[in-house]
Amino acid sequence: MTGPTYLQFHLAFLLPAAMLMIATAFVSRSRMSAAVRPLGVGRTYWTGVAVITAVALAYTIPWDNYLIARGVWWYGDGSTLANLGHAPIGEYLFILVQPWLTALWLSHLSLPSEWPTVAHPIRSRVAATALAVGLGVAGWLMLGTDATFYLGAITAWAAPVLALQWAVGAPQLWARRRLVALGTLVPTTYLCVADRIAIEYGIWILSEQYTTGLTVAGLPVEEATFFLVTNLFVVQGLVLYRWVLDRWTVDEPDVVPKGADPDTA
Repeated sequence: MTGPTYLQFHLAFLLPAAMLMIATAFVSRSRMSAAVRPLGVGRTYWTGVAVITAVALAYTIPWDNYLIARGVWWYGDGSTLANLGHAPIGEYLFILVQPWLTALWLSHLSLPSEWPTVAHPIRSRVAATALAVGLGVAGWLMLGTDATFYLGAITAWAAPVLALQWAVGAPQLWARRRLVALGTLVPTTYLCVADRIAIEYGIWILSEQYTTGLTVAGLPVEEATFFLVTNLFVVQGLVLYRWVLDRWTVDEPDVVPKGADPDTA
């Protein structure tokens, strides 16, 4: 063994962060005013997290295994215990834990009590979906060059999810853009720092052939992009999930009393 292991990475970065989010959740909710609602109260929120986690596993595992098999990145000697397919067990654990970590952070935040009326919702959805399609096309084009292959793989892989989320609820997400930005950028920054340390210690190594060589504070831009889009998936998914629940509350007043929180009713 030449350095820290993937398991030690989890114990050093993911477990303490999750424990901190759990420990501080009650304090943050107690300080919210009556005009807002905490996102992470009740079983329905965590049911949504479980669904998003299952989708993340199903969508990410094949992509992840392909890139490892292609040699886009690999792991340091002695840093992993066992593989399932091309990926180590720690990789699957990371894919499983990241949505919950982001959801725990998001549960500290809140929504205003009412969703605003959105002007031109269809136009907004079409424009946002077209942007996602454009990102997908750019990603596929980048796959044709070795130096941009990893960045292209991330972009092409992310585009269908973004297109779906934006087609469903781009106006609602834009109306809650501050919540989406805060919910996304905080865990993204934390995971980027953790990833930078893991690369420094050789827990995983990125191929120079398949990366651009561009870095931010020593972190490859590809890794920063990955954490940005994956956390965006989780946050947008949970905000849209809450929007759908709120619509059901309005549409079915006999099922959930008017003014009741669908998470606590």
